[in-house]
Amino acid sequence: MGSKNKLKRFRENETFSNVFQPKREELVEGEYEYKGCWNEKVFKNVNPLVLELGCGKGEYTVGLAQVYPDKNFIGIDIKGARFWRGAKTALEEDLGNAAFIRTQIELIDFIFEENEVDEIWITFPDPQIKYKRTKHRLTNSEFIRKYKKVLKKGGVVNLKTDSEFMHGYTLGLLHGEGHEILHANHDVYKNEYSPKEVVEIQTFYEKQYLEQGKPITFVKFKIKGN
Repeated sequence: MGSKNKLKRFRENETFSNVFQPKREELVEGEYEYKGCWNEKVFKNVNPLVLELGCGKGEYTVGLAQVYPDKNFIGIDIKGARFWRGAKTALEEDLGNAAFIRTQIELIDFIFEENEVDEIWITFPDPQIKYKRTKHRLTNSEFIRKYKKVLKKGGVVNLKTDSEFMHGYTLGLLHGEGHEILHANHDVYKNEYSPKEVVEIQTFYEKQYLEQGKPITFVKFKIKGN
């Protein structure tokens, strides 16, 4: 994507009513104005709140919002020029239950109050295979502690990935730490028990992986003590 195109998207994002771009210091040093009241101030209802972490172009956030009008969805990514497409589509389709936040995922506990979130989706994250990149892996112990903090009692986390490494790493960590695995399989398109939202919504990158013949894996889990 050219720099002109990126700048155009950044400018458009600033005009979108469904895009929020808090500065890091605003989150870390103060109390963010929407923390604890996303439903009340943004969605104007009391429906379940669902996050998509590392939402990319926003296809999953938009897709889920279309399928579940009685839930609220927020896509989070640091790359605003990417989720511009999802935010624009949500506005064009008048999806009042879809919003986007441009921020780093490690700041989610500054953006959401404890027990504010009902469900989390992690779709096709960078597996961060190199050992020194482990701290950026979205299913490592530190991230799971953050998820537990913002999730309601009984809230679940979904991981959909083309990376066998990420799938295996996550399952190993979940077993090792005693979390509850609700569903796991190595190829969602060859498993009749795959949840419908796992097989019916596909991201831009997922379609590319499928064309390459890569299996898409899935894990749904509950965090220990939650």
